[in-house]
Amino acid sequence: MRSVPFVTIMEILRLSDMGLSLRQISQSTGCAKSTIGDVMSRCKQAGLDYGKVKAMTPDEVQKLLYPASTDIAARKVEPDWAEIHAEMAKNKSMNIQYIWEEYRKTAPDGLGYSQFCERYRRYRKAYGKGVTMHQEREPGDVLEVDWMGDILPCVRDTEIGETIDAHFFACVLGDSGMPFVQAYPDETQPNWLDAHVKALEYYGGSPRIIRPDNCRTAVKLPKYRDIVINSAYGEFAEHYGVAVVPARIRRPGDKSLVESTIGWLETWLLNTLRNQSFYSFTELNAAIMKRVGELSLRNFTDREGTRRSVFEEVDKPALKPLPAKRYEYADIVARRVGDSYTVKYDQFYYSVPYTLHKQIVSLRVTQAAIEIFDARRNRVASHVRRYTGRRYVVKREHMPPAHVAYLLEREYDGDRYREWAKHIGENTFTVIENLLNSKTHEEEAYRSCMGILHFAKAYGSNYLEMACRKAIKMGVCSYTDIENILRSQKASEVAKSVRPTPEHENIRGSANYR
Repeated sequence: MRSVPFVTIMEILRLSDMGLSLRQISQSTGCAKSTIGDVMSRCKQAGLDYGKVKAMTPDEVQKLLYPASTDIAARKVEPDWAEIHAEMAKNKSMNIQYIWEEYRKTAPDGLGYSQFCERYRRYRKAYGKGVTMHQEREPGDVLEVDWMGDILPCVRDTEIGETIDAHFFACVLGDSGMPFVQAYPDETQPNWLDAHVKALEYYGGSPRIIRPDNCRTAVKLPKYRDIVINSAYGEFAEHYGVAVVPARIRRPGDKSLVESTIGWLETWLLNTLRNQSFYSFTELNAAIMKRVGELSLRNFTDREGTRRSVFEEVDKPALKPLPAKRYEYADIVARRVGDSYTVKYDQFYYSVPYTLHKQIVSLRVTQAAIEIFDARRNRVASHVRRYTGRRYVVKREHMPPAHVAYLLEREYDGDRYREWAKHIGENTFTVIENLLNSKTHEEEAYRSCMGILHFAKAYGSNYLEMACRKAIKMGVCSYTDIENILRSQKASEVAKSVRPTPEHENIRGSANYR
């Protein structure tokens, strides 16, 4: 005869002890009178009553009342339930029926499907595998963040005539579970951080902890014991004074509030957007926040109030105030300085001091600026970020002296040389004008002009002006001619400065050497 479940056996014995008849017990338990009589007969033979059965385990009762069926079950190959559970946890696509079919290939006479499922359920119950732990949520303490799984093609780009997919960032806060949602064209890190900034501004404060999963926009190295947060995400956390504590790998229960809220939002938010079209993400996000505002005013089903009311009363007062300056996303990358003492970012090259040649530097890049730091985190250069124009952005103070001199030569044209000469004097201007006009292409005279004008620094403007006047009289204007005149003038000045030897009786005159 087929065995009767343990719970039914206990109920039959309990009702029998109360003095109920077989018909009454049958009506209460739903068992046939013959089955009830068989159970009571087996219990009497085994010396069991309600009190004894209550203190025993189901397996002990089954062995005493139905030893034959127990022996048959014991002879069947018992699966390794721990291994099966681990396999199902590792592979989300695996289900119990697939596991059972694989099991029957190695044990054709093994457990049937229903018994296999029942024993697996018992295993999960015995070892706490199917239970969940209630997580007490402190007011305003943890912000759980994630991307939704659903993507909607709902943004119409009129320029290219195509529909763009919208990806949805979602987060929930503290005890209230107050949601915030934003849509973006992709799930890149700039959008990830932009959503965080907007979420904190929406809530009006910062939590103590932000809990993402191990996505690449949050975690650089997702090891269980040695988690490395992305540089930009870490900088964001430092700016707002929050701790980033990712959920454990393959442990969605660590952020169960956002996981359950995402399911709720996919039903009540995304379904309202599914058949609509928007012409910008700004328009889409306005519709999203309007709908989220409506949903946050719905009453809880299992507690007093709404998400909005609990947020205002409990979570918001517990948040830390936001910093005065809004966080600006910065991409942080490492680069080696090239031979041209520049580093490359997004097809453009930015200079650093030439002394850092071949060294590793760090770039902090925002939409407006690029900051460069050496190995000791000292800022060595900053540039306005370039999006168009010349690819090389090089500052003069970063150049070696030889490069600065060469650059100065290239920066001047004929008009600048004329203007420079005019400030020194009329004669200098005439020499420079004659020199420029003497060449088929005035660029051929630029180096000579630079050299002549630099004589004003070496000899002084007055001496250069006198030399140029003499050169004009001589009908010459080359760099070499001016240089020779200046040297001659200098030598003449030195000769005039030498005093003649005074006459003295002890000094012989020139007549003594004839």
